[in-house]
Amino acid sequence: MRSERLQAIPLSFSEKMKIAFIHNDQKLATGANQINDLISRSLSDRGVFVQHYYPTIDLIDPEMRFRGISNILFFHSLLEQKKEILKNDIIQGTTYTPIAFLPFSVPIICHFGSTTQGFLDATPQTNKIEPQIRALYDQMKADGIIQSLNIKTKRPLLDIAHIERYVASRANMNVATSRGVAHELELQGIEASKIQVIHNAIEDYWFGDAVSKTPAENPRLVFLGRIGGNPFDFKLKGLGRVLTVIDAFPDMEKMMIVMTTNKKIGYWMLSRYSGLHVYPNVIKEKIPALLENSFGDIQLNASRYEGFSLSLIEGMAMGMIPVTFPCGVAPEIIVSGENGYLVQTIEEMIKITRTISKDPKLRKTLAANARKTARQFTAEKMADEFIEVYEKVLAEAEPKNAEDAKSIMIGTS
Repeated sequence: MRSERLQAIPLSFSEKMKIAFIHNDQKLATGANQINDLISRSLSDRGVFVQHYYPTIDLIDPEMRFRGISNILFFHSLLEQKKEILKNDIIQGTTYTPIAFLPFSVPIICHFGSTTQGFLDATPQTNKIEPQIRALYDQMKADGIIQSLNIKTKRPLLDIAHIERYVASRANMNVATSRGVAHELELQGIEASKIQVIHNAIEDYWFGDAVSKTPAENPRLVFLGRIGGNPFDFKLKGLGRVLTVIDAFPDMEKMMIVMTTNKKIGYWMLSRYSGLHVYPNVIKEKIPALLENSFGDIQLNASRYEGFSLSLIEGMAMGMIPVTFPCGVAPEIIVSGENGYLVQTIEEMIKITRTISKDPKLRKTLAANARKTARQFTAEKMADEFIEVYEKVLAEAEPKNAEDAKSIMIGTS
């Protein structure tokens, strides 16, 4: 609910706003950039001016000893653009990326789709996971799919987590994509008054009318989402859990639509699991066509951590029934037995999946309710909520005085 101060802002206020979006890189295929692109397009439809800024110099996937130099180049190249960036009313970036602009008087908003500390805490060493999943990773290593069972060091990630905390504490506002992410920020000492939950949205093409509304007689098991390319990512995204569940249903058809940098994993899975179809790195806009007959299929989401989980909402929009561990936005929207199921263990995931697969009437009800739930996550709603945050931040920001303006002009000359 807006304060009296915000109600005094004229309706044309949002049309005058200029927002600088700062990105890590220009690859639209990354999740953060896809969301930023969707946000900016929706804001532009409402008259908000959005300008994107990327580092002009960067090292691509540098060795560990060059990580520090890479970060210096990243921030330095952004500061080279500061004259243009500081002309905007608000600077918004993914997690810590606005750090170079904290000393200036332009308000800062950090957008947290996840927190590094959150997924570090959620992802165990391989020797501490379930025995049957540990055996899968041992086999992956033996077959040359992965080179080790754990990443060599978490130090770079721990450094990023520290930077995220620092920037979040200095920002005017932090936008969290789920209540879970908001809670993670609070645990790291960020004031609740500086955190606003705004759920991500999915593209309009996920709501197409071509989607079937009648469940197939024999449902499929479907996994949709990113699995990464190394043992840490595989554990984070629950790949071993998914494969364990798939292995429990040898007679069912299975489909995995995965984003991965590991060129071997797809062939390895195909060789091990009967009835499995793997679609690696499909262009986002083409995925709905693969799923248009998925109404009543069962979507497995076994991640150990998600900040939001776009793939969960995308699958629900196609009428798939989510059977998911309680991560990301799932605990906020899934009511077990109504629009999907929340589970706590692999055994429970297998049991629920078996129950659903044998009950066509239940599948039809769950699928219809899942589609209805997904329709809450529209770009229009997300953009409206961002505009409310922008208005609040600008209303509460200290007005620039002559000394501020002078120091900025000196710094950009």
